[in-house]
Order: sequence, then C-alpha cells, then structure tokens
Amino acid sequence: MSFQEKSIVCSDCGASFTFSIEDQEFFQSKGYTNEPKRCLSCRQARKTERNGSGNDGYRTQRQMFPVTCASCGKNTQVPFEPRGDKPVYCSDCYNKTRSVVSR
Repeated sequence: MSFQEKSIVCSDCGASFTFSIEDQEFFQSKGYTNEPKRCLSCRQARKTERNGSGNDGYRTQRQMFPVTCASCGKNTQVPFEPRGDKPVYCSDCYNKTRSVVSR
C-alpha cells in the first residue's frame, strides 16, 4: 500500500499538522485503522492528562496518611484518609484478613 503525506486539522487546538508517510506506516504496523485526530502536542497532553502524570512524565505521588494498624499496632501509611468509623490495617494484616474473607 502506498502512502502519501496528509494535512490534518487538530480537533483540539485547530492547528494543521502533517500525517507523514512514516507515521502512516507506524500506524499500520500497530494495526490502527483511523487517522490521528490530534496533533502530536495535543496527543501528548491528552495522554499525560489521562495517565495522571506530572510534568516529568512520572505518575504524581499519591498523598499518604499515617495510621496505626488496628490489628498489630504497627505504624504505617495508607493512600486514603481514615474516617475513624472502620478499622484500618497495615498491608500485612490487610492481606491476612482479605485472604480469610475470600475463602
């Protein structure tokens, strides 16, 4: 199949960008059947937004909250703010209670 460069208008920013022959070959090798709707910078911005990544390309750090395990008393951290109405466990005790419940 022969490809020709195409000029496409980005659906996000309205800028015109070129869908090069190399890009078309790449899309075909990946099995993509649709042409891109967004320019490269808008595609990258959308990917970053979708993945929750920071500017450095790494996932942004989750806020952790200090707690004392309700089972063993060990100090640990959890990725949610405990409400106080339910016990909170360290990962070891949580995995033990979870395996008992799933049996």
